[in-house]
Amino acid sequence: MEQRIYVLENLNCAHCAGKIERAVAETEGYDDVSFTFATKQLRFYSDKENTLAEIQQICDSIEDGVTVRALTDKKPQKRGIKPDVVLLIAAAVFGAAALALHLIFHDAVWAHYTVLGLSLVSAGLAGWKVFYKGVRNLFKLRIDENLLMTIAVIAAFILGEYVEAAMVAVLFSLGEIIEDVAVNASRRDIEKLSKIRPDTATVLSHGKETEVAAESVAVGSTLIVKPHERVPLDGVILEGSSQLDLSALTGESLPVEKSEGDEALSGAINGEGLLKLRTTKAFGDSTAARILRLVEDAAAQKGNRERLISRFAAVYTPVVVGLAILIAVLPPLFGLGSFSDWIYKALCVLVASCPCAIVISVPLAYFAGIGAASRVGVLVKGGKYLEALAEADAFGFDKTGTLTTGRLEVTEVFAEDDYNEQQVLDLAAACEKHSAHPIARAICSRAANSLEMTDYREIAGRGTSAEYRGQRIEVGGARLLDGKIPDKYKNLSTVFVTADGRLVGAIVLRDAVRPEAKEVVARLKDLGVKRNILLTGDSSRNALEVARELGLDDCRAELLPENKLRVVNETKKSAKAMCFVGDGINDAPVLSASDCGIAMGLGSEAAIEAADAVLSAGNLSALPAAIKLARKAMNTIRVDISFALAVKAAVIILACLGLSTMWMSVVADTGVCVLCVLYTARLLRKPVKSK
Repeated sequence: MEQRIYVLENLNCAHCAGKIERAVAETEGYDDVSFTFATKQLRFYSDKENTLAEIQQICDSIEDGVTVRALTDKKPQKRGIKPDVVLLIAAAVFGAAALALHLIFHDAVWAHYTVLGLSLVSAGLAGWKVFYKGVRNLFKLRIDENLLMTIAVIAAFILGEYVEAAMVAVLFSLGEIIEDVAVNASRRDIEKLSKIRPDTATVLSHGKETEVAAESVAVGSTLIVKPHERVPLDGVILEGSSQLDLSALTGESLPVEKSEGDEALSGAINGEGLLKLRTTKAFGDSTAARILRLVEDAAAQKGNRERLISRFAAVYTPVVVGLAILIAVLPPLFGLGSFSDWIYKALCVLVASCPCAIVISVPLAYFAGIGAASRVGVLVKGGKYLEALAEADAFGFDKTGTLTTGRLEVTEVFAEDDYNEQQVLDLAAACEKHSAHPIARAICSRAANSLEMTDYREIAGRGTSAEYRGQRIEVGGARLLDGKIPDKYKNLSTVFVTADGRLVGAIVLRDAVRPEAKEVVARLKDLGVKRNILLTGDSSRNALEVARELGLDDCRAELLPENKLRVVNETKKSAKAMCFVGDGINDAPVLSASDCGIAMGLGSEAAIEAADAVLSAGNLSALPAAIKLARKAMNTIRVDISFALAVKAAVIILACLGLSTMWMSVVADTGVCVLCVLYTARLLRKPVKSK
């Protein structure tokens, strides 16, 4: 089966979106169906041939005006004033005239019929689409906001509330238009994420520059990247030097200097220099494309609250209709008022009850949180992982390549007999200077003098040796001492230096701690993380040194992968949520077992596959910012739900007390929806700084 991605244009109704998603999922031949309201993307797997026509047919049966297009097709351009706006303006004019006549000539018989006519025209112009959908849904036994609004307006006319019926239709249509504007504005903010991937590239071939579609550029092509342009595909710089702005990819605020031989990532903004580079990846595999794909795919992985809201919306409207019927019927039966009064109150309840504010804002908050996190350099692969990141009060860290750089550095030098520490270091560096081993590079980088030696040799399993002033100098591990290691050097990552077989000194090396690691751990504690645990297969001494230096709460060393897994599972029992940060390859089981597994860097496909989130910059700096964003997104969801339900409950109570009108209910519906959407959209407009 093949994955298909379609965009559903002109779909701004969250209820209808849910219906379309369910209808497609229930259709035979469609698997893993998911619709993302924030991006209008419908994703599914199918082996059918003409799925686009079938999806269009499903959409037409649920919501008129929806246009289905493939993701790769060009987005249709719309210009001019929408007909709905023109009709609404005309409806408002007729409605205002009806209101004026009602207030001035309310006792005149001619005015009564004139007001009725003007109100009917106003309601018809403003709400004809709503009425059409409502009547159609009635025959299909579907209860939604269109049916509720249709019932409310018709009933208001029957009760003689002509002007109010017209005003309700006008206000509802106005609210729908404002709601569409707010949702589309939020979607435009989301679409800005795609700006990191250029659509064209300048190819240099036979000395001629040609601008072509970026997706058509083959691996190994030569590109020209001019000043202030975005790099279209990943590549290696052949000529030129410049500063590259990587903020859109990694969240790094300062430009990075790049020159010949360095890697240039797609999506980076070139500085002042002209660059010539050779592409190393195809368009779809380049960094910018992978980031966008991760962010878009993340929206399909819905969070627990998002799934709960979908289930809530499915039962909420029928329950409210039942409540409205009870309000209309029961009180008059018990002699608490007339049927007309309580029917009007029930209509106010119906109008106020639409759950659109929640159904739209909650999925939007998840996507906005994921999108904002990507801006600071953290790619979260789904709503449930954003939730875990927000709730996490325990973090596990791998050591090598995570809390440390993976590069060795000299930490201590010991001297024996008549030698001093500098002599031991210089002898070792001179003996190792022709070796490409990481240990040799670390020692050579610390030596002060370059001694001249002869007869260099590299002995497999022992180390290196050379002649110096008639002595055979050897540098290597414990085999140089035939396993007879002095007690003070045991449990250390030690390189020994001997002269004619006699120990003259030892050099202790350690994986260098990341410069940002200590600050990140401190900031995690400030954010309320109760346990920061080091889980490593390295020696206890090395692990404890790193744990003490960084201020970690616990340290578990010399662990096999299954032991790490056991510690993570134990920690999860007492934690709200447990996150693990590792390289994504060796720690794949642990990353999968944690509530949110976080991989370091975009370099490895295996890392991205194993993890639930990725630190795209390859360092820990963005982790605290991602937690703040996740918590901000979850708080936004809680505020949206609480505010919407509180306002609706208040209006319903006021309606039952006779203190609410239908136009107040309309404001409680569409007005609250607009406020929730605007409040949610701020997540994308003001992302938390990574530092």
